[in-house]
Amino acid sequence: MGLSVTVLGCSGSYPGPGGACSGYLLDDGTTRVWLDAGSGTLANLQRHIGVDQLDAIVLSHEHPDHWSDLEGWRIVWQYRLERTTGFPVYAPAGLRAHTYEPDSPAFTWHDVTNGDKVTVGTMDLTFSRTDHGPETLGTRVDAGGRSLGYSADTGPAWSLGALGSGLDLALCEATMTTEEEGTLQHLSARQAGSTAKAAGAGRLVLTHLWSEHDPEQLRRDGAAAFGGPVEVATVGARYEV
Repeated sequence: MGLSVTVLGCSGSYPGPGGACSGYLLDDGTTRVWLDAGSGTLANLQRHIGVDQLDAIVLSHEHPDHWSDLEGWRIVWQYRLERTTGFPVYAPAGLRAHTYEPDSPAFTWHDVTNGDKVTVGTMDLTFSRTDHGPETLGTRVDAGGRSLGYSADTGPAWSLGALGSGLDLALCEATMTTEEEGTLQHLSARQAGSTAKAAGAGRLVLTHLWSEHDPEQLRRDGAAAFGGPVEVATVGARYEV
C-alpha cells in the first residue's frame, strides 16, 4: 500500500451545513495520522478507523478550526481507552497554551517549526512556515514511495514549492473566489492552481472551502490555472496519493 488521505472535514473557518472544519486521515497501511483536527472531524474519523488505531495527531496552527476536536480526543484517550499519558501531538509551540488543559499528561507535545523534519511511524513529515498568522505550517508527507503536500492556511506569499519537488498530490486551501483575492490572508482557487502548477504537483485537490461559494466554479478556476484536472474536497472522499 502507498499513501492515502481521507477528508474528515474541508470547511474553511467554520463548518458548512452538514460539514466539518479542516481534518484529514493519512494512512500508509501501517501508520495512521490525523492531520488537523477541526470541529466535526473526530466524529468523521471514527467512520474510517477505530480510535485505538490512531498513531499521532499533527496540527498546522492555533486557529481553532484546525485543532478544536483535540479536546474530544483527550477524553477518548483518557476515559474510553483508559490511557493517561503519552499520546503524541506535533504542533507549533504556541498552540498548546490554547488548550483546555495545557499541562495534561494525556499528550506528549512535540514542538515543530519551519524546516523541521520528523518521522512518525513509517511516515516522514517536513514542515514549512506559510503566509498566515499565527505560525502556520504547511506539511509534506512522504510514505509508501508517495508524497503529499498540504498547504494548511496561507496567503500567496508562500508557495507549495517550499515543500520540495515531486509532490504526487497537493491538498491546497481555496478559501476565496478570484474576485476576493487580496482581501484575506488566504488563497483563491485560481491561486491554488497557480502554486500547484509552479510546484510541479501531479494532482490538485482544493480544500478549506466556504459553503457559500460554488464548488464547480472553484474547480474551473483552479483547473484553468493548474493546467489539468482539479478536484474539490468533500467529506469522506479518499485519495490515493
